[in-house]
Amino acid sequence: MAKPRVEFLFDFGSPNAYLSHLVIPAIEKRQDMKFEYLPVLLGGVYKLTNNRSPAESLAGIKNKPQYQQIETERFIRQHGIKSFRSNPFFPVNTLMIMRGAVAAKKLGLFERYVDEVYRHMWCEPKKLDDPAILRAALLESSLPADRLFELVQTAEVKETSCWPRRSAPSSAARSGRRPSSSATRSISARTGCATSKRRSPTAGKGEVISGAA
Repeated sequence: MAKPRVEFLFDFGSPNAYLSHLVIPAIEKRQDMKFEYLPVLLGGVYKLTNNRSPAESLAGIKNKPQYQQIETERFIRQHGIKSFRSNPFFPVNTLMIMRGAVAAKKLGLFERYVDEVYRHMWCEPKKLDDPAILRAALLESSLPADRLFELVQTAEVKETSCWPRRSAPSSAARSGRRPSSSATRSISARTGCATSKRRSPTAGKGEVISGAA
């Protein structure tokens, strides 16, 4: 029987996606499957779906942000995560580092780039939307900063960059309604601040795993 195709949609700016990234290696090993990482510009998703980030949508709502924090702490304890830190510069504009992921894939450096950028975002937090700080972080990680900076400015990377593609908004987005939850199934999970290799859980064929929120 063919193994199901499991996609992990991620944005470096999402702490939930990062935490999920950390536990994926154990899931891959346990299930003998491979996750396909797909960069998703979360701000673009919010815009196309007429939505807002939890930081905005939960603001002023009694107990919801606090409960979300409790859920995060439970997840961290459950998976023994030791190196997660809140980024004091949050929210960080992730457009450049997400395009960098596309550029890194062209250079055959995608997995290492993802691991290292996540480290600089959520293990040793930095203001990665500052080009000088980002360049220093990439060099620290022995990644080709100059080549990556060059590629992210090319039309090819910009045009083939991160999902969602620019297209006409759906009827749900135009009306302000959220898309049906049956369209995709979202799962969040993850462990520690280490390099990772990837694979999947009890996912159905063609399932989409999203850690971005």
